[in-house]
Amino acid sequence: MHAETESNGGWLSIGVVWAIAVVGSVIVISLAYGGTRAWFGDADALGVYDALGVVLATSVVGALVAQLATRRPPGYVVRASASVGGAVLVVGIAAIIVAPTLAA
Repeated sequence: MHAETESNGGWLSIGVVWAIAVVGSVIVISLAYGGTRAWFGDADALGVYDALGVVLATSVVGALVAQLATRRPPGYVVRASASVGGAVLVVGIAAIIVAPTLAA
């Protein structure tokens, strides 16, 4: 029973990191399609990718902090890799979704 509780805490933190990536990506996508052209002072058309980079960086730092906060060394690398890998996948999909806004 104790091992199952430990496992759930680590995997829950993976879901939290993925949720951060999804929420951040949705915000960036909605702003991009809403007409936002300047991102962090960068008015270049590719500035939207700066914002997605910030979402990814936040997710990576969040993944490392969340896994350290679980205080469960066994499986740390697997859980951290799953957190970061999922965030990269989510932000990658967001990058594809915002690509049509570059031509506008």
